[in-house]
Amino acid sequence: MEAITYRVAESERDRSAVIKGEFSSDTVFEVVDSGGGFSIRPIRLDLPVHKVFPDDEPEGDEASAGERRFVALDGDRVCGYVDTEYEPWNRRLVIADIEVAGPYQGRGIGRTLMSHAIEWARACGAGHVWLEVTNINAPAIRAYQRMGFTFCGLDTSLYSGTESEGETALFMSRFLD
Repeated sequence: MEAITYRVAESERDRSAVIKGEFSSDTVFEVVDSGGGFSIRPIRLDLPVHKVFPDDEPEGDEASAGERRFVALDGDRVCGYVDTEYEPWNRRLVIADIEVAGPYQGRGIGRTLMSHAIEWARACGAGHVWLEVTNINAPAIRAYQRMGFTFCGLDTSLYSGTESEGETALFMSRFLD
């Protein structure tokens, strides 16, 4: 393996690279209705869960001016990417997707990609970075928390009618200084 390099996606190959998202976890973050609100708590599972995300992204969408992809390359192979979209109306940079190929996980690639996204957010004038994650993806939630993200909301119906039925969408944000 060569040293990993990072850059803005330049070619169609960079922009169209797809890494199948998947994870295993021995923990889920349970959402509990506490009467006047909700609480979120980690719950250890007896048996780990393994999830492979379905391929449900729309085909052929053209990138808008506010969208940018950063890629991690091993030689000329895309081994990770982060897709972002800046929303000027509320000065929010959305992390639309972040993926690191299995053999490259645990090497800081996701953290480095996120740092490029955060630099882009600052360059755009964003006040915060925002993302959505399923409550069963404890490895990602913990990684986002280590990167300074905190819970800012949830949606118990976002995944209704999908292969992720029964999961809860957790929203996390990181305010920029």
